Amino acid sequence: MSETPMRARAVVDLAALRANVRALRARAPRAQLMAVVKANAYGHGAVPCARAARQAGAEWVGTATPHEALALRAAGDRGRLMCWLWTPGDPWREAVEADIDVSVSGLWALDELTAAVRAAGCPARVQLKIDTGLGRNGCQPADWEKLVAAARDAERAGLLKVTGIWSHFACADEPGHPSIRAQLDVFRDAVSYAERQGLTPEVRHIANSPATLTLSETHFDMVRTGVAMYGVSPSPEVGAPEDFGLRPVMTLSASLASVKRVPGGHGVSYGHTYVTPGETTLALVPVGYADGIPRAASGTGPVLVGGKWRTVAGRVAMDQFVVDLGGDSAEAGDEAVLFGPGDRGEPTAEDWARATGTIAYEVITRISARVPRVYVGEVREEEGTGHDGRDDTGA
Repeated sequence: MSETPMRARAVVDLAALRANVRALRARAPRAQLMAVVKANAYGHGAVPCARAARQAGAEWVGTATPHEALALRAAGDRGRLMCWLWTPGDPWREAVEADIDVSVSGLWALDELTAAVRAAGCPARVQLKIDTGLGRNGCQPADWEKLVAAARDAERAGLLKVTGIWSHFACADEPGHPSIRAQLDVFRDAVSYAERQGLTPEVRHIANSPATLTLSETHFDMVRTGVAMYGVSPSPEVGAPEDFGLRPVMTLSASLASVKRVPGGHGVSYGHTYVTPGETTLALVPVGYADGIPRAASGTGPVLVGGKWRTVAGRVAMDQFVVDLGGDSAEAGDEAVLFGPGDRGEPTAEDWARATGTIAYEVITRISARVPRVYVGEVREEEGTGHDGRDDTGA
């Protein structure tokens, strides 16, 4: 980790990430694992996190957009790679040429893809998505026969290979929800139909992080682990990270920019929604909503300063917020920890989610590029990995 003082920093522990991947693989020992690094690896940094996940045995990496996948290829990632969120006019040809598995949910996408294949002069790797009930992307069951027939015809013409059939759960983070069984039934029917029509997918997958952790019957040939890989629980109902042997990967902290004594009755930040109840010490934390700190944390966000939890005093501004230290003292440059694994008594991302009425996914993902990422626990490829890229260090 750099010793240069920083206004703020998000320390990303890649050793923890590798350990999380191994713990998740143990949850689904007969399935391959896809490490999902969409949205810049949920704010952690796509390239280093994809590399660390592969070192720990992830056979696949997944992104939402083709631009995310192409950026990984440009950075040197050469393993199995899939992306799934396509819009008309997206870089189909570039993805085909980069040997990226592309998801197709409808005939318009298949038409654009086959045109790109003809331009590229090489076949595509395609995964067909069925909407089993989430209601977002994916082919409706009523249209599945047409999509399967078109994909089969294109495969027989040498334009593509159907490598996978997949879907996504709506409520896997709510154990026992009736939609889980209903979606699983639709998925099995869709896969069975496609196979009867002559398709032979390499991987069938529907399990996301919560399903990987709690629903072994959903694992099929591959599981897709997103937020759990970063040591964050998909929901409190599923369990805490430590219940599954997971450790939060990111620690967000900042250096106090100002510490001063003020009298009682002193307004704090915009709107004076907080007024000091008596003479006190105010500390200024130099991060705000431009850094990804939610404005909804005004008056509620927890922060560790001087070994004690404090609460955001007044409104979160674009670049800064204030905490009231009461009778305690501090100095400019002292550390304020917003969230981390909790080892030092600091808040976690889940604590911030509860304080702001959101989910921990959003808390970690929204930390902006203005906050430098500092990586620890890296393994150099030429020393800590075997010929298959997996981690041999046990770190």
